[in-house]
Amino acid sequence: MIHTFTIHSQYINDGFQAVQAQPEDTEEVLSLLAETASWLKSKGSSQWNALLQGEDSHDTPSAIRRGDVFVFKKVAQIAGMVILMQKPSPWDLKLWGDQAHAEDGALYLHRLAIRRKYARTGLGKSILEWSSRGIQFANKSLVRLDCGADNVTLNTFYAGNGFGYAGKHDGFSIYEKPVEL
Repeated sequence: MIHTFTIHSQYINDGFQAVQAQPEDTEEVLSLLAETASWLKSKGSSQWNALLQGEDSHDTPSAIRRGDVFVFKKVAQIAGMVILMQKPSPWDLKLWGDQAHAEDGALYLHRLAIRRKYARTGLGKSILEWSSRGIQFANKSLVRLDCGADNVTLNTFYAGNGFGYAGKHDGFSIYEKPVEL
């Protein structure tokens, strides 16, 4: 699939370069996801635990090949990442129901992850903001995401960053935000 997009903000948060992930980035992206899953587990969260058993519900290597993964590099190291899907996944279809279909004008944000050494630098917030302001996809006017309804920290984070609460489904909160260019 060829994506038509324009990166308007190539650098964010004190010099992190936003680029589309390439196949040669796959190993480092998977390492970042495993690091994040381990950290979440150490905090008592079961979120992303399947990654620690080698199960990747988003099939990140394929997402990289499709062009859905964007990484944020400082020098040559990947400091953060996000998946921006132009087509809703089966998961998105389940959560968003009739609102989700391929031509609905929405991007679906998944796997926002930050290397722990860059935690508390504002990089996560900057990537989230970049997803609705720093990149523009043809015919996309919304960014949608979800998180566990009982995860107070994430729900507060998304709401505090301009994402409007759109409801709850199967124990997950869903949020959306207009693209702001």
